[in-house]
Amino acid sequence: MPGCVRYPAPGCIVEYMEGNAVQIAMVTEEAGGRLRLLLPNRRETRLTAARLLPWLGPLHAADAGREEAVRLLETHKKAREELAAAVPVMDVWELAQGEVATAQAQWFAELFVSDPDPDQVAAYGRALLACKSHFRFQPPDFQVFSAETVEKRLAEQKSREEREALIAGGAAFFRLLWEVACKKRSLPPPSARSGAESGSEWPAPEVADRLKELLRARMIDPESQEHETLWHMLSKGLPDVPHLPLQLLIAWGELPPHYNFWLDRADYAPDDTWWRERADEVEALARAARGDDPAAADLPLCELPFVSIDSASTRDVDDAFFVQSDGTGCSLTLALACPALLWPFGGSLDKAVLHRGTSIYLPEGTCHMLPETLGTGAFSLLAGEPRPALCVRVPVDSEGLAGACEVFVARARLAANLTYKDSQAVLDALATQGRAETPGGAEAALPDNPAAPHAEQLRLGLDLARRRQKARIAAGAVIMDRPDPVILLEGEGAELRVDVAPDDPAPDAQMLVAETMILASAAVAEWARERGLPMLHRTQDVALPREYAGVWTAPQDMTRIMRALTPSSLELQARPHAALGLPRYTPVTSPLRRYPDLVNEAQVVHFLRAGQARWDENGLAELLNSLSPVLEAAGQVQRFRPRYWKLLFFRQKGDKVWWPGVITEENDAFVSVSLPDQGLFVRGKRRMFDERACPGMAVEVRLGKVHPLYNEIQIVEAVTLER
Repeated sequence: MPGCVRYPAPGCIVEYMEGNAVQIAMVTEEAGGRLRLLLPNRRETRLTAARLLPWLGPLHAADAGREEAVRLLETHKKAREELAAAVPVMDVWELAQGEVATAQAQWFAELFVSDPDPDQVAAYGRALLACKSHFRFQPPDFQVFSAETVEKRLAEQKSREEREALIAGGAAFFRLLWEVACKKRSLPPPSARSGAESGSEWPAPEVADRLKELLRARMIDPESQEHETLWHMLSKGLPDVPHLPLQLLIAWGELPPHYNFWLDRADYAPDDTWWRERADEVEALARAARGDDPAAADLPLCELPFVSIDSASTRDVDDAFFVQSDGTGCSLTLALACPALLWPFGGSLDKAVLHRGTSIYLPEGTCHMLPETLGTGAFSLLAGEPRPALCVRVPVDSEGLAGACEVFVARARLAANLTYKDSQAVLDALATQGRAETPGGAEAALPDNPAAPHAEQLRLGLDLARRRQKARIAAGAVIMDRPDPVILLEGEGAELRVDVAPDDPAPDAQMLVAETMILASAAVAEWARERGLPMLHRTQDVALPREYAGVWTAPQDMTRIMRALTPSSLELQARPHAALGLPRYTPVTSPLRRYPDLVNEAQVVHFLRAGQARWDENGLAELLNSLSPVLEAAGQVQRFRPRYWKLLFFRQKGDKVWWPGVITEENDAFVSVSLPDQGLFVRGKRRMFDERACPGMAVEVRLGKVHPLYNEIQIVEAVTLER
């Protein structure tokens, strides 16, 4: 067989690239570097010599007939394809790497073949062209990549192949899932691969796993740019709606209906298993709290018969009170659960708790900040059990003004854990006794419940709370007295039903607890100021009109005043809290439930025991930088999840039900309505309302276009009740 040639004369076998593939041809004419080529399919094409691949030959007779030329082309094509498939490309690279930077195809062929013919040279050229991870074709040479470059290019190639597989296997499947989510069809079983039944092919298992990872990543962080291009390619043709990844995962069956994706966004584990890998540390801390540690065992016992008041479902009791009258005024002693006494700040458990930041209270259950064995067990102020406590004693005069407080650490043994319901029943009976005019001066009996033996404490506590509230209002406090309905869930999955019902009213008992908490936090703030102790402060530094001070119950009034308030913030600088009517406020009363309170308690305890702060201002600032985004994320869960259930409640009730409400705001375009019984604000177009519509007017509305996941609800019809 004729050998390789240097110039593409007529009769020469040549190759060139077309459509990213090697094409073979025979030169039939040549003039000034322009060639006419015969292809194996008997067609002809024109090409410049510069486009030829740098291996030419063999050279056949120029006057061979057309059929003979085609036969020759087919023979060379088949031979080269078979030879290329047999080329040991990796061995070629191993021998060449480190020896040469670039070389022509013939050089590589000569590594394995003595005096290679044109077909063999072309076969090596073809094989090297196909191996883009190890070689780069820079005519007329092939560049040999280093091992580091090859590793990088192989990784890129794998990523590219996975990406192509994802797009090929995922886009159609996503469209199928969307149809399932829209209830246009049901999800076919995985065994259905294609055809009319499934409408689309299920992805291969490895592709399915990547699709799940992508959907979860987009659900948790929809603003991430990491997979933005891939996501757009996969979701092309699908509607641009909020929470699309979540809907696809639910349609897929990978997540249950009504899944709480907000917890994922906050990276907040909902159950009580997150601390299990730190079980030894948790158990040691629990034993220390029960007295194994001298810091807790050696504390003096505070003999006061404290009582706590909480919801019936509360197990993490972090505050209790005792009130003692002194004739004109009284003294409040508050016992606060004291995990700070033993808390391992900076350790693994502490970092995990800081990452949670706060307990989250949801209709489907409570997510505790601390491991439950600590928060509801070892550190919780359970009646009859001695517990480490930070005690705050504050004198309050007849006008409700607080004096300088005393702060100390002790062991507290509560006399009782009371509920709001029982405490309110006793307070109601006491109020009835105060108004009773029975023959012979007989008094109405107290209810037979666990709060009755502590009636005097409840009476003193309510008297203190009323005086304190009056004093705070005189200082500008704004108090919103709005009902807080209870969200009840029944059933599971798609069959789950929601009810929104009024809570058992306990206004006096709740005010008693709220005012003692506010008083203690304000007193500790002043105590810390006097000692120059850095603390985390809750602030709301905004100027309010004097007439805003007071207790407000009308929805339109509360809405108007809320417009003037700014959200409170957690800061190092002690600034006023407008709504509370306080010059400074240091949250410290919920160390089992809120990490800022745990930090503030630790500052106080460390100062009492060591005479100095645990953290200086810089240390607190660094801690606050880590804590703020955590609290913001947890706050989103607490805000949006109950609202989701309320919207689902309205959707389940349908759009034919009329709901009583009160107009709170109106303008030329929209009217806002408060639904007090459900604790929700809704909005409708102005044209739906009576021309007399104004804030304070009672209305009834029908609600529709409810989409709980999208946080959408609209008034579709309204009638005015006032004539």
